[in-house]
Parts: sequence; structure tokens; C-alpha cells
Amino acid sequence: MEGGVIKPTKPASNISEITSKFAKVCKFRSIGVFSSENPSHLQHHKFSTDVKSSVDGVQKSDSDGANVIELIEVCSNSNWSGHDDVLKVFDIMSELKLAYVQLQEAHIPYDPDKIKTADELVLSNLDKLCKVRRAVKESQFQKSNSLSACLTVLRAEIKVQEKLLERLKAQAKKKDAEISYLKREFQDLDGKNRMLTEEIKCKEREAIKRLNLSSVDNVVKEVSKGIHDFAKPLIALMKASGWDLDEAASSIQDSVVYSVRSHKKYAFEAYISRRMFYRFSLKSHNVDDVLRFNDPIDVLIEDPNCKFAEFCRTKYLLIVHPRMEASFFGNLDQKNFVLSGKHPITPFYQLFVKMARWVWLLQGIAASEPESEMFVVNRGTEFSDYYMESIEGLLDEQKGRYKVELMITPGFRIGNKLFKSRVYVSKLNNGY
Repeated sequence: MEGGVIKPTKPASNISEITSKFAKVCKFRSIGVFSSENPSHLQHHKFSTDVKSSVDGVQKSDSDGANVIELIEVCSNSNWSGHDDVLKVFDIMSELKLAYVQLQEAHIPYDPDKIKTADELVLSNLDKLCKVRRAVKESQFQKSNSLSACLTVLRAEIKVQEKLLERLKAQAKKKDAEISYLKREFQDLDGKNRMLTEEIKCKEREAIKRLNLSSVDNVVKEVSKGIHDFAKPLIALMKASGWDLDEAASSIQDSVVYSVRSHKKYAFEAYISRRMFYRFSLKSHNVDDVLRFNDPIDVLIEDPNCKFAEFCRTKYLLIVHPRMEASFFGNLDQKNFVLSGKHPITPFYQLFVKMARWVWLLQGIAASEPESEMFVVNRGTEFSDYYMESIEGLLDEQKGRYKVELMITPGFRIGNKLFKSRVYVSKLNNGY
């Protein structure tokens, strides 16, 4: 304090410290008025009146000082952080202290005008304090009302969401019950399907196990069907990869006379057949490993190094050239997989294995019978329906002479039964 004036300082960081400081500032006490002079009665009367007015002002300041302390307590008991208002209160209190000192000094020497001016200044600053107090309380009230309104809205929203949650829970419970029922129904159907599948597999295995000379016809038919089924995706992949199918068919067998262009598919079947029956061995081998499974791929999964697996590996690499596979799939992953002694479980390779299974069975059956043999028909050979079978009904009703253009599958003599070679023929010229 310099010259009776309190200079404002930075607001305390702790609200309790601010309260303590304001309490000290606001507790004014009269310092008394002493004079060595002997004033007249009139002067004494006037002096007494003015002092009383000043004292009343001081008493009022004490009362409002308590209000200031209350103002600070309001701030400390809330989340209020109005530093600007704190600084304003400090400024007002500094002016109030200065006015009070001026009021005291106006009595010595006694100056009614100065006393009146100082008294008005004290009252003006006390009024300012009251306004700040009201402003802070109003601010707190508005914040309280705003928070209360927000809480009301939130509570209402929570109730709505809780009702929605209960409704969703009820729906979820209903759906869970439906799911449980459908699961039980699915399990029952799945169990029945497994039983039927196992029954079918057992019948198929039993049918294959009962293979004898009279049922070899079915095996021979399955060989032809397997070659046809594998040729279809092979041709489709070649076409999708941009191969010239006419040129490819000519490279298999050139100068073939086809009745219609679509018959060139038989050139690819002939190509597959040649590779599958290349070095056809009549050495006896056990076919039980193939008969144990309905799906031949399971044989390769169980034992990737069995004789049937070795047969599949050799024939696949013989049929599918690396350039062909690279154009089909953009890589040689399947070839490398097979070379490593494994077998890829892809649709393309699975079709190949199904075809190879029937060739393997036919080879095993033929080798188990004495005097079995395989025979081939060369191109240009005159057609004979005794040991050849023409495909596509190319033979017309009038008996004519035909020559072999392609051998689709070779013929077999197993025991005392002959299985004809399937061939593609064209009509012979009269000058042949």
C-alpha cells in the first residue's frame, strides 16, 4: 500500500487465498479523528453530523464487505473461473480504500465538501461491488439452469433409448429362439444327410468292390466319360487364354477331316487319351487304396506318396505342359506343387484326379486277368465295327466305307471280352 492506496495484484491461484485477502481488505475500522484545535459549538455540531455520516458509510462498507466475502465464497464453491471479475473486484476495492482514506483526511482540517465527495465515492464503489456480486450470481444461476435443462433433456433421451433397448432385447430374444429352433432342425437334417451320404458311399464302394469281368464295362465307360469331362475345362481355359484352337487341334493331328468345326474337341480328347494310356502297364497292382474312398482326392491327402499318387503326378505333368499352365493361371504354382510331391486341391486338378482314378482301376483290372491286352487303331485304318465304335453317329444308314481320322480311346481285350476302341471317322473316297 502506498499513500493509503492498495495496488491490485495478480489473482491468487487458490480461491481460498483470494477469500482471505478480501476479508482483510473489507474489514474497515474507523481510525478516529483528533484535532489540537478547539472548534466552536457550531463547528462541533457540524463535525459530529459529518462524522456520523461517514461512520454510517463505514458501517455500510462493513456490511458490503461481508457481501464481497460471500461473493468470493460463491466463486470458490463453484466451477466459476472469472479472473476478469476478480481483477475488477480488486480494482473496486482499491478505489474504495482510497475513498475511505480521503474521507478520513477530509476531517483534518474539516472540509464538508471533501467529506461529501469522499462519501459519494465510497457509496459508488460499494454499489459497483453489489453489481459485480449480482452479475456473478446471475451467471451461476444461468449456468445452473442451463445444466439442469441439459440434464432434463439427457434424462428424457436416456428413457427413450432404454425403451428402445428393451424392445431390441425382446426382438433379439425372439430371434435367438428362432435361431435355436433352426439350428436343431439343421442338425437333424445334417444328421440325416450324413447317414444318406454314408449309405450311398457304402453302396458305391460295395459296387466297385464287386467289380468283375461283367462290370468292367462300367469302368471303361467311366474312363471315356472322365476324359471327356477333363477335356471340357482344358478347352475352356485354352480359349480364355487366347489359344488358337484350330491351330492347337491341327498340332495334335493335322489334316483331319471334321464333319463340323465343333468336332475338333475330339482332337483334345485324343490328346488326353494318348497321354493317359502312354506306357500302359499290365503289371498287377492293388486298387484297394482307391476303392476305400468315394473321392479319389482323399487318397492323395492320406498318402501323397502312394502308387496312385505317383501315377497322378506323372500323368498330370505329361498332359499339362508348363507353357499351357502358365497361360491358364499366370504362374506354375500347381506344377511346382506337384513336383514337390504334393497335390493341389483345385477344381482343375480334382477333375484330373477323377479321370485318373478310372484309368488306374482299368489298368488294375486288366492286369488281374490273364491274356489281357490294349490295342490301338492307327489313323487311316478302314473302320471295322468288330473292334471299333464310331462316335457322334457319323456312320450313315447306307453301309459305306469309312476310315479312322482319330482314335479317341484305345480298345481292350480283358479275359475273353473285347472292349471296342472309340474312333472318329470320315467317309472313304471311292478311289481309296
